Amino acid sequence: MFSLVPNNLDILQMNISSAMVVAARHWRKICQTTLANYGISEACAVPLLMIGRLGEGVRQVTVAQAAGMESPSLVRLLDQLCHGGYVCRTEDAQDRRAKCLSLTETGRELVQAVEVELVRLRHEVLEGIDQSDLEATLRVLRAFEAATPPSVANS
Repeated sequence: MFSLVPNNLDILQMNISSAMVVAARHWRKICQTTLANYGISEACAVPLLMIGRLGEGVRQVTVAQAAGMESPSLVRLLDQLCHGGYVCRTEDAQDRRAKCLSLTETGRELVQAVEVELVRLRHEVLEGIDQSDLEATLRVLRAFEAATPPSVANS
């Protein structure tokens, strides 16, 4: 049973969940500024970076899952990335209904440059934070990722 009077743990958990929202918004703003310098939107950068991280010939559905996106939203972004010359789509050899994604040379160069800048930014932001603290933070974030949304009550 939850008490209406918050205890120290309740307050700490509230502060963590609130800070997570603010921190995510702030990090996205930092990343958007960086990405703008490379002429790419955050929306397009997410699947582009995922393809780079997951490897050549990755299935479209795998990229969608890794990016936390729905397939229809991803398809529109992939259309832009293909049209921009960053990504190419091919049929999967095992399943002709599935699409595989690879970076073009231009896409690889962009991903490499952006990743280098993101590493620099992470080092700058997280300087002085112990590895054990970072590992604990990752465990907390994974708990939020794994949480199941509550079902919607019918009124």
